[in-house]
Amino acid sequence: MSRQDKIVARGAKGAQGTLIQYGALCWRRNGTSIEVLLITSRETGRWVIPKGWPMTGRAPEAAAAQEAWEEAGVRGQVNPVCLGRFGYMKCLTPEAAVPCAVTVYGVKVDSLADKFPEVKVRTRRWFSPAEAAAAVDEPDLARLIAGFTPASEGRAAPIGPDGGH
Repeated sequence: MSRQDKIVARGAKGAQGTLIQYGALCWRRNGTSIEVLLITSRETGRWVIPKGWPMTGRAPEAAAAQEAWEEAGVRGQVNPVCLGRFGYMKCLTPEAAVPCAVTVYGVKVDSLADKFPEVKVRTRRWFSPAEAAAAVDEPDLARLIAGFTPASEGRAAPIGPDGGH
């Protein structure tokens, strides 16, 4: 089985063959402001959020939190309420790409580990929400980040006025 076939086989299928992924919008408070953690993608070095495929036996938000650990060394608290969704084309080879839909969950970062599974292939950096929104390539992800408001007092953050989808 080729790498491309393995990726397509792992991803849950949504509408019209779109593959489903779960992502983590990792954030922290810095004084009175909020910062968002972005990481670089392995192949292109673009700024992205941690994301990955559904995991058998794990809720979507737990899969997002696991990806945050593996890709960014994040330890924190995941909010089970979806913040929103965005789509992108996942490049499998220079000639092939598949559409992916990413459901995003907020993860309040308690700490960042120095050692984590992808430490040698990723760079991580804190951004203001406006800077993070400008740094990512996906317009729907940029809107989600720019409009992000963390949950307060343990309550779930509301989905945005446009439904967040």
